[in-house]
Amino acid sequence: MLDNTADSIKTRLASAFDAWKDEDRTRTKKLFAEMCEQSLGSPCTPQTVNGWFKTGRMDKKWLAVVASILGVDLLTGERTKFDENVRRVPAGMRQYPVISHIQAGSLTEISNPYGPGDGFDVEVGEDDASRWAFFLEIKGDSMQPEFRPGDRVLIDPEIAPSPGDYVAARNTKREATFKRYRVRGINEMGHEIFELVPLNEDYPVLRSDERHLTVIGTMIEHRRKYRRK
Repeated sequence: MLDNTADSIKTRLASAFDAWKDEDRTRTKKLFAEMCEQSLGSPCTPQTVNGWFKTGRMDKKWLAVVASILGVDLLTGERTKFDENVRRVPAGMRQYPVISHIQAGSLTEISNPYGPGDGFDVEVGEDDASRWAFFLEIKGDSMQPEFRPGDRVLIDPEIAPSPGDYVAARNTKREATFKRYRVRGINEMGHEIFELVPLNEDYPVLRSDERHLTVIGTMIEHRRKYRRK
């Protein structure tokens, strides 16, 4: 990056950050770094952010992320235009990536864990889940009527399921599904044998000892899609 470009970015970044912080005095560089990391799914530490402020040099992948948070294009200085139904993430909230469509019927491939830049969309919610929590979008009808195609569920990989919880699980081929969790016993190794139970009785129950299933994470939120074509 040319020095004059870096100098311009340094100046615009400082000005845009000050304006952003003036809107909410609880906003800090640490929060800014966390929002950048959550938005892109790539590590971003306070030290990284401090480097941007000191030198004006940053990987180009961060330019669009910073513009979306601060509302300023660091290359041109122009204000970023937002649709009127889009707003910045307020304090106490965060962006979660929607990383995959998950087939609620048969097992289909899913990315797990997600890597930098993964995700075809984002959902904004309360910042009360673990670092790697993510949304999945439901496909298929095996979980109807409670879960319909287009609904999204927030999955937390750090929460162990209890009987009756809804979970995302995968097999050894990295194929995954979304079902209700039901414990059936303990095997000779001391591991739980569980079933993945569909709500639609037209679909079969899946057993962990027959399909070599592993729970990816437990659902902690369900967002319904009410308008359907």
